[in-house]
Amino acid sequence: MGAVAPGAPRLAARTWLGLARGVGLATALVAGAAEACRQAPEAAAVPGSLIQAPGDDPAAIHSAWYEGLSDVYAHGVLGDALEPTRLHALSAESSAACGMAVEAGAGFVFEDIAPRLADVDGDGRPEVIAVRSRFDAGAQLIVYAARDGALIPLATTPHIGQRNRWLAPAAAADLDGDGAVEIAYVDRPHLARTLRVWRYGAGALREVGSLPGVTNHRIGEPVISGGLRVCGAGPEIVLASADWSRLLAVRFDGNRFATADLGPWSAAAAREALSCAR
Repeated sequence: MGAVAPGAPRLAARTWLGLARGVGLATALVAGAAEACRQAPEAAAVPGSLIQAPGDDPAAIHSAWYEGLSDVYAHGVLGDALEPTRLHALSAESSAACGMAVEAGAGFVFEDIAPRLADVDGDGRPEVIAVRSRFDAGAQLIVYAARDGALIPLATTPHIGQRNRWLAPAAAADLDGDGAVEIAYVDRPHLARTLRVWRYGAGALREVGSLPGVTNHRIGEPVISGGLRVCGAGPEIVLASADWSRLLAVRFDGNRFATADLGPWSAAAAREALSCAR
């Protein structure tokens, strides 16, 4: 989970490609963290939920993961009835305190595969992007920032508005070249099948574009398909057509979407697309 497809280019903003539950990442502890904590905090991570973005800034989050599986929200969209209830993040500065953790909250779970790291607010340090679901209102995207040794909500999208309604993250990058990071997800990938793009500014996330007719998840599967690629002509989001028949590469210029058909959909073809082989 959270690994970048072999050969896929990387952006300064951390991307996620083909995330899947149960697929682990190799980890590396910050020097001294093992001595500071009786047990490495990553040991409590839900399998496959650890994501890393190493860097030199001691105040910057370099790892994040989910903990505390619970069956209190038995939606099962990702293949089982268990969802995390706690988000944990680690920076070099916070390692002595075993990192920073935040609960989803009463009536919420993190209905997600793995958190994501990207510099959403432009301060040069990554924030944590997660999917949080409210029992009576469905999923929302939530961005957490590290402030004074704690994770605090920086911004959210609205909840979808109905229980058991979900969204599947697709990319976080400067999609249109304006210097600001956009966050893209597929709204209800089994129902609405609509790509939505949001931009952070003035303390809030604002929707700046939507494209119907696409998807990146099949209900019950523990994987989010596709993701972000940069193959020399700017960022593109690799998705499937709504009926899973075609493989698509979608660009966003800040106003309009441009969609390229890359051929018939298959998991192998999607991997090729992410590695710029098609």
